[in-house]
Amino acid sequence: MAEPATATQAAAPAVPQLKDELDIVIPTIRNLDFLEMWRPFFQPYHLIIVQDGDPSKTIKVPDGFDYELYNRNDINRILGPKASCISFKDSACRCFGYMVSKRKYIFTIDDDCFVAKDPSGKAINALEQHIKNLLSPSTPFFFNTLYDPFRDGADFVRGYPFSLREGVPTAVSHGLWLNIPDYDAPTQLVKPLERNTRFVDAVLTIPKGTLFPMCGMNLAFDRELIGPAMYFGLMGDGQPIGRYDDMWAGWCTKVICDHLGLGVKTGLPYIYHSKASNPFVNLRKEYKGIFWQEEIIPFFQQTVLPKDCTTVQKCYIELAKQVKENLSKVDPYFDKLAEAMVTWIEAWDELNPTGSSVTNGKAK
Repeated sequence: MAEPATATQAAAPAVPQLKDELDIVIPTIRNLDFLEMWRPFFQPYHLIIVQDGDPSKTIKVPDGFDYELYNRNDINRILGPKASCISFKDSACRCFGYMVSKRKYIFTIDDDCFVAKDPSGKAINALEQHIKNLLSPSTPFFFNTLYDPFRDGADFVRGYPFSLREGVPTAVSHGLWLNIPDYDAPTQLVKPLERNTRFVDAVLTIPKGTLFPMCGMNLAFDRELIGPAMYFGLMGDGQPIGRYDDMWAGWCTKVICDHLGLGVKTGLPYIYHSKASNPFVNLRKEYKGIFWQEEIIPFFQQTVLPKDCTTVQKCYIELAKQVKENLSKVDPYFDKLAEAMVTWIEAWDELNPTGSSVTNGKAK
């Protein structure tokens, strides 16, 4: 059985990479005692904490961390009427942290995720591995059978086209989990005791044209390259669906990355997911999504963005238009979601008036 590392097992890196270029975004409804375990890895960095639920509740953060904390009152004050696009009583609220960040990179983690250990018993610095993933190119146009050719001890295999070996900029690094797997409610119900103990030492680029179920609990991305696409949708209070926030963002992001020539990696790093959520509560949240995804996924698989969509914002507005045209027949919720997608971009541009645009994989 996999066990989490202890705080004493986690050794801080000698020189923290991207210290002034990366924000750690954490959505929460509780005191952040879990940060003590992550202190050796996270303390040098700036945290953005997005408090969900009751804004009158005080969230305690361990001493020594540099952080900003935003609650619902702050979100309403900063965004005004556009705050309607930020979910309430759902971890999807984390995307507000992406919007207010002023740094190039984002790492987001849930408060029930602890430091994992590799097979040798060494504590895994998840943030360090995400940074490695983001700072090395991706290879979405041709699959390398040794996985990430830019890792130490690997390279491009025989037969890999030399014209594609430069790779493309990596926009997203998607990490995995030991212990509690990220299962949907029906799978939780039939496999209540299943735990993931398999540590697979691999990072791979998700090929162009292939979608994936993105999980937001251990995720990093280049905010300048893909930030405006990382909208976690309308979930939680007042909405007919939950637990599809990160997957919605992942489907939108992957379509846009494919269009703009950007890469998405998955695999390392692992975190230790400590707590299984209630499958009956999850089923109530997921119920409609389980049916809807059978139409949502083919929609994204068939989506084509016009050539004049040369920035993430233009891509996302076009995607919102196609969502409204093609998914509103599934449920009126998608009309509201499409409008929220546009509102999200408007709010993003208001808070980031000089933000980077991306054209063909290059930041401008």
